[in-house]
Amino acid sequence: MSYLSAYALTHFSTPGHWRLGLPKPTNSKFPSDVGLEYVTRRIPINQNEWLEIWLIPAQSSLSRGTVLLFPGHASSKAKQLLAPTEVFHRLGYDTLLIDFRGVGGSSGNTSTLGIREAKDVVLALSYAQGANFQRPLVLYGISMGSAAILTAVAQEKVNPDAVILELPFAQLLDAVRNRLKALGVPRFPMAEMIVFWGSIQHRFNGFTHNPVTYAKQVQCPALLLHGRLDKWTTLAEIDRIFQNLRGSKQLTIFPNTGHSLLVTVDKEHWQRNVARFLNRL
Repeated sequence: MSYLSAYALTHFSTPGHWRLGLPKPTNSKFPSDVGLEYVTRRIPINQNEWLEIWLIPAQSSLSRGTVLLFPGHASSKAKQLLAPTEVFHRLGYDTLLIDFRGVGGSSGNTSTLGIREAKDVVLALSYAQGANFQRPLVLYGISMGSAAILTAVAQEKVNPDAVILELPFAQLLDAVRNRLKALGVPRFPMAEMIVFWGSIQHRFNGFTHNPVTYAKQVQCPALLLHGRLDKWTTLAEIDRIFQNLRGSKQLTIFPNTGHSLLVTVDKEHWQRNVARFLNRL
């Protein structure tokens, strides 16, 4: 059961091709649907794999910088990134919306919960740097997207100008435990077995996948956004991540929500805190 649970958590099925796993997230909505002009690009990973991104230029020719956006687990740029992009666009920033490998318009059908996705962060940032996008270059991630950013900074040594981390988990094992608890499933030993089998299936050590530790390597300015009622990550865990961040930092708590896309919960509060953070760069 734990082997199949780990497999289903980290694999996606596509229409017409039955397999165990979640349905592969798609992009059924586009920036033009919310009034934003965009172009689609592919960043090659190798000869057979790629990342799909949407490039949305700032309203003015005088861009204030560039924000690279990364979605959470089992989500795509259309599902989670358009709402925050509208705010960044209004604030005067170029935006790059990225589908991780396995989701949306990118190749593949698997997820490693932020580990391999860290390399996608590296590729996207290298693309922005090589194309001379306006600085500051800011990385914004939601949930697993935040974990991938922290992994990229700590293990891949990327050096963005700032990071915005929304709803990150502190430790993979604890995130699995909390999810099982919310589902009413005994956490021990099920959580340990799921992480073990996921590690075997994807050839990584999930027990050491701890964004709370990676945060110690973050030297750039950081904004941490969290919902007080989040069932997946406690306030104590968020505080540990915040305390470990080494650069200038800001923590914003949304009091009446949990693990939800925060810009859709309280857009004014979200925009006010993001704008204040960006204005300090």
